[in-house]
Amino acid sequence: MNAQMFPVTGKITDNSKQSLPGVNVTVKNTARGATSDFDGNYAIKVSKGEVLVFSYVGFLTKEIKVKNTTVINVVLEEDLQSLHEVVTVGYATKSRRSRKEKIYFSVKPPGYPPFASGQISNNNESYKEINENIFKRVSLDPLSTFSIDVDKAAYSNIRRMINNGEKVHQDAVKIEEMVNYFEYDYPQPHNEHPFSINTEVAMTPWNTDTKLVKIGLQGKKYDNEKLPASNLTFLIDVSGSMNSHNKLPLLKSAFKLLVNQLRNKDKVAIVVYSGAAGLLLKPTSGDDKQSIIEALDDLAAGGSTAGGAGIELAYKIASENFIEGGNNRVIMATDGDFNVGASSDKAMEELIEEKRKSGVFLSVLGFGMGNYKDSKLETLADKGNGNHAYIDSMQEANKIFGQEFGGTLFTIAKDVKIQVEFNPEKVQAYRLIGYENRLLNDEDFKDDTKDAGELGSGHTVTALYEIIPVGVKSKFLKKIDDLKYTESKTVNNYSDELFTVKFRYKKPDGNKSIEMVHIQTDETSKMSPDFSFASSVALFGMQLKKSDFSNKSSVDKVIELSEKGRGDDEQGYRAEFIRLVKSSNSL
Repeated sequence: MNAQMFPVTGKITDNSKQSLPGVNVTVKNTARGATSDFDGNYAIKVSKGEVLVFSYVGFLTKEIKVKNTTVINVVLEEDLQSLHEVVTVGYATKSRRSRKEKIYFSVKPPGYPPFASGQISNNNESYKEINENIFKRVSLDPLSTFSIDVDKAAYSNIRRMINNGEKVHQDAVKIEEMVNYFEYDYPQPHNEHPFSINTEVAMTPWNTDTKLVKIGLQGKKYDNEKLPASNLTFLIDVSGSMNSHNKLPLLKSAFKLLVNQLRNKDKVAIVVYSGAAGLLLKPTSGDDKQSIIEALDDLAAGGSTAGGAGIELAYKIASENFIEGGNNRVIMATDGDFNVGASSDKAMEELIEEKRKSGVFLSVLGFGMGNYKDSKLETLADKGNGNHAYIDSMQEANKIFGQEFGGTLFTIAKDVKIQVEFNPEKVQAYRLIGYENRLLNDEDFKDDTKDAGELGSGHTVTALYEIIPVGVKSKFLKKIDDLKYTESKTVNNYSDELFTVKFRYKKPDGNKSIEMVHIQTDETSKMSPDFSFASSVALFGMQLKKSDFSNKSSVDKVIELSEKGRGDDEQGYRAEFIRLVKSSNSL
C-alpha cells in the first residue's frame, strides 16, 4: 500500500478566491490528515482511488476522489444555513439516577447576519491596561524579578485583527506572548532539573547605543505515550454569545483534535454552562472517543453566561475523579463574556485562587471576536496554574492540541520565577521587554506562597532585556542627583560578569521551591538565527504599541531580522509572521 502512495498538493480557496488557512484535509476512513497553511496550500500522501475530505468551520464539507493527478485545487462553499440558525439547548435532570435529557429550542434571531471577515470590530473587547516597562538604573534597582509566561494568546489574537483588516488594540499587544508563540532551538536539559537555561548577548538591532540580552528556558520534552494519565474536564461556554461560527462550531472541531489524541488511560468529562451549569458527559475513557465526540456534536448555543457556576462544577467533577500523580486539568473554552453570578475580574480571580488549592490545573482557550474578554481569561489562567491560548482557526487548534499536546496539558514545573541581578560596573540601566503583567516584587522571589507561571512539557520561554552599558549617554535616561549613601560594592572577582540570573521553581505536586543559578559573562556575539527572530517579533510588538523604545525603526527592519532568523521553519510559522508583518503595513 505504501509503495503505491504519492504526494498530492493544492490550494484551498473560497468563492471569492481568498485563501483558506487551517482547512482540515483527511483521507476518508483513515487516520491520515493535513492542514492548509497560511496561503491555503496543503500537501498529503494518498493512493489512487482514495477520497480526500476537505472540512472547514462555516463551509460545506467537500469530498474528492483521487485519480491520476498530483494537484487538486479546491473551492469551498459557505454553509449559509449553519451561519444563520442558532439552536438553544436546555439541560434538565429528572432524578439523580435518571439520564440527563436534552431539551432543544430552535431559534432564528431576526436579521441575524452571516459572519464576514472584517465586519466585527474589537470595540467591545476587554484588555488589561499595559504600562510599558521603562529603563531602570542598576544603581537604584539592581534586581529584576518576574514570573515566566507561556501564554500565546496575544499573537494569534493580533494575527486575527490584522487578517481582518482591523486596527490592533494596543493593550492586546503583549510582547512576551508574541515572542513565546514561536519555538526556539534550545538544548534539552541533561540534569535533574526539568529545564535548561540559555543566554545570549548581542548589539541591539534598533539602537546602536544598547545591547540586547536573551534568556531562554527549554522544558524537558516527554513523548505523549509516556505522559501520566490525564483526568480532563472540558468546561464549555454554550451561552448565546457563543453562537458565531468562529466560536462554538470552531470550538467543537478544535476539541475533536484533542479527543483523537486521548489514550485508554485518559478520561474526559464535559461540563457546560449558559444560564446555569450542567454535566453533559460523565467521566469517560479516552478509548470511547465516539461517545465524547457525540457529546461535543450535541453542543449548541443560547442563553446568558454563568461562568462562575460552570467553574465551580468543573472543579468539583475534576476533584472527585482526581488521579494521584496524574494530569488533573480543567480545560475552559469561552469568549469570556460572563454575565451571571461571579463575573468581575476580581471575583473570578478569587474563585480560581481558591479552586487551585485542589491540585487541579487550568487551561483557558479563548474564541471569537467583537466581545472577547482577554483580561478575564488571562486572569483565570494566571491564577489557575495554567495557560491561555486564543484559537482563531483550525490551524491554531492543530498547533495547540496537535503539535504542542504535551506542553498544553502536562505541567513539568510550577511557580517558575526569574530574578536577574545586573553588575553595576558593566550595566548602567536595563529594560525588560514585555512581561508587564508578570512583574514581581524582589522579595517575592524566595516567597513560596507567591504564585508564578507554569512550564509544560517541551515548552520554551524566552525573555529579552535591552541594556545600556556603563559610560553610554542615552536619551532614555533622565538625569538624577548623585546618591549620598550608596556606592558600588562589586569586587574584582566579578569584573567579567554582566549579570547573574536565578530561577526558582516547584515540582508540579510540590510546595517548596528549588533554585538554579546561571552567570553570563560580558561577551557580545553575533545574533543566532533564533535571537534574530525573537528580536524581530519584539520589535514588531513595540511598533504596534507605538513605543518610543522602537527608536523610530521601520517595518523593513522587522522583516530583515525575521528573514535572517527564519531558519528551517518546518511548520511555516515564521514565514507566516513575515507575511503578517508585510500585510500590517497598510493598517
